[in-house]
Amino acid sequence: MRIAVYGGSFNPLHIGHLEILGNLAGLFDRVLLVVSPWNPLKESGVEEAERRLEAAREALSRHPELAPSVEVSDVEFNLPLPSYTINTLDELKRLYPGDEIVLIVGGDQIANFRRWRDYSRILLEYGVAAFPRPGYDRDGAVRSLLEEDPRYRVYPLEMELMDISSSEIRSKISRGEDVSNMLM
Repeated sequence: MRIAVYGGSFNPLHIGHLEILGNLAGLFDRVLLVVSPWNPLKESGVEEAERRLEAAREALSRHPELAPSVEVSDVEFNLPLPSYTINTLDELKRLYPGDEIVLIVGGDQIANFRRWRDYSRILLEYGVAAFPRPGYDRDGAVRSLLEEDPRYRVYPLEMELMDISSSEIRSKISRGEDVSNMLM
């Protein structure tokens, strides 16, 4: 079985995430939406982690078209913090032995992938598929990683995406704007 691991803070989940999940559901046997309690590369409060996890479950329940292939995973809630992706992938490999596990990231993340802990191990042992993000040279970042080591399992995912972000939504909420049409 091929398992896509799509992780993040998801603060909040929005229609862009929904589009990505729909695309992934068509490409993989199973998609794990991994809510991260504490990303060491972001300023996300661990105190709100349980709320984000529950919000992800509620959002997914409103989209039965994604079932049964997409599920919310709390795997990182049972691992030491902060949440390092290599630890998450190793734990998922333990939970799903024999399955192929592929990390899913956006073009913004693949452009900075060398900052991730044990990034070369992730690229060699698990593989990474990157979807486009406006303003980032995803293809150039993929080429650069492959030039570093041609054994890396990294490739672009082709999908059309909306120009929307969780930080944009949080900013609109702070200004009192209605974002209901942007949420998943």
